[in-house]
Amino acid sequence: MWVYECHKMDFTKAEKLESQNEVQQPQQPTKGTSFFRTCFNGLNALSGVGILSIPYALAQGGWLSLFLLFLVAVLCWYTGLLLRRCMDTHPLIKTYPDIGERAFGYKGRAVVSVFMYVELYLVAVEFLILEGDNLDKLFPNTAFKVAGMKIRGKQAFVMLTSLIVLPTTWLKSLALLAYVSAGGVLASFILVICIFWVGAVDKVGFHENDLDLNWRGMPIAISMFAFCYCGHAVFPTLCSSMKDRSKFSKVLLVCFITSTINYGSMAVMGYLMFGEHLKSQVTLNLPIKKMSTKIAIYTTLINPLTKYAIITAPITTAIEETSLFRNSRSLSILIRTALVISTVIVALTIPFFGYVMTFIGSFLSVTASMLLPCLCYLKLNKAARKMGLELIIIVAILVAGLFIGVVGTFTSIKQIVKHL
Repeated sequence: MWVYECHKMDFTKAEKLESQNEVQQPQQPTKGTSFFRTCFNGLNALSGVGILSIPYALAQGGWLSLFLLFLVAVLCWYTGLLLRRCMDTHPLIKTYPDIGERAFGYKGRAVVSVFMYVELYLVAVEFLILEGDNLDKLFPNTAFKVAGMKIRGKQAFVMLTSLIVLPTTWLKSLALLAYVSAGGVLASFILVICIFWVGAVDKVGFHENDLDLNWRGMPIAISMFAFCYCGHAVFPTLCSSMKDRSKFSKVLLVCFITSTINYGSMAVMGYLMFGEHLKSQVTLNLPIKKMSTKIAIYTTLINPLTKYAIITAPITTAIEETSLFRNSRSLSILIRTALVISTVIVALTIPFFGYVMTFIGSFLSVTASMLLPCLCYLKLNKAARKMGLELIIIVAILVAGLFIGVVGTFTSIKQIVKHL
């Protein structure tokens, strides 16, 4: 998901430059990102904290819900292709908000942007919850004194993490952090290897589970599956940055196949190892004294620390762009600090990693990855509105997306309220 930030921070500026330099653009056909690099960036977009919860999602839905993981992957791959076709309707379309504006005007841009910013904000909250949960597992019974108040456990680590990432949010140039966060793909594969090592070598073992289908847990399972494939906001940017945009369809295929293999492997191994006892993050189930467990947790902890600033930068940049003092360094630091404080408050108030992820997946990811691509494509392509196989597929995705969104959102909100 690290690439999210690139287009969200710059799409307003880029649009202005495009309108001023339309004649110059055709003169630079050789510049752009290679096929291999774009595949790597695409995998980064799809490789996030979702891999930690994919075993829990399978445990909630049962073995047959694994079919839904593959179905969601196929649907999101197809809607990614729809976004690619939307870009073909106008040469100046570079970003997801551009597609929204081309299809539905300024309101379309606003709707797409709001969904992306809210999703990024909640992902930043998830990062803090993730750090708090896993650090508390590594260092149990830890406490800090702040202004005479004793803060223990997860809450203490959430606040400590926020202090660590705060200075990184003050940086205007995030190129270095973006480069570091590219290790997300490698981290995901290392995590899968560590889980396999714990099961096969550290004698936790792989055990059969009899639960084939659990209808009650299905909304949570499918919402988490949707969260895992919420990279659509960055797909238009990746496509527009390629040397040969005609190969982007192959990029999507490579990215979705690779990430699905990774997600599927993690889901099966985690479920075989811990069954119905799985927690919202598989790392919380691992035996803490094993070296493979520590490697897995430290690998998990590094990514949020490097990605937090990048994830929140588009939000702060958007706020600063609307400010009267947009060039004020002190105001910029104040805005970014306030944003970090707000995410800490939300993380401490709603410290439920799994249920927050379910909400993001069912409400925000389903909208951005399933519903909006279909609606924009139908609006921009008149031929697609004629009765045929394509229209049937798109309508089916819209119906499925609405069902997942409504049921999943209701379930996640109900569970969050219940545990508050």
